[in-house]
Amino acid sequence: MPKPPRPRAHLSTQILTRLALVTRPMTLGVRALVVDDQTRVLLVRHTYVPGYFLPGGGVEGGETMEAAMRRELVEETNVEAEGPLTLHGIYLNRAASKRDHVALYVTRDFRQIGPHVPDREIAEAGFFSIDALPATTTLGTRARIAEVLTGAAMSAYW
Repeated sequence: MPKPPRPRAHLSTQILTRLALVTRPMTLGVRALVVDDQTRVLLVRHTYVPGYFLPGGGVEGGETMEAAMRRELVEETNVEAEGPLTLHGIYLNRAASKRDHVALYVTRDFRQIGPHVPDREIAEAGFFSIDALPATTTLGTRARIAEVLTGAAMSAYW
């Protein structure tokens, strides 16, 4: 059975990605695997690209990876990490570019500071059982969850 076609990113996303590669040839992003006391994971659904992802984003100039992760968690999900974040790994994200790297942090120590209100970037944010992830959860997201929560072999690639 043939695979269904992958959804194309919006033209504006493609243009911004190419512009970032020209102006910042090496990119660094962060993602968080937030796990609650029921072993559910926090996922987001963006407005501009299909699928569910771990929350995160880009590291700004002068910002540490951990500071970027804390900022992105609050901005995207209204979740505030309490205590240290554990760095699980740094991955090459070949799907974005040959020079895009993503740091994955894990935390179980957090608090919800308010409900997520859909905005121009994040359409939905919520906790999902690892046995019932949304069908459109990305392969990279599924692989990172499996590495951390089920002991799957770690990859160097997102």
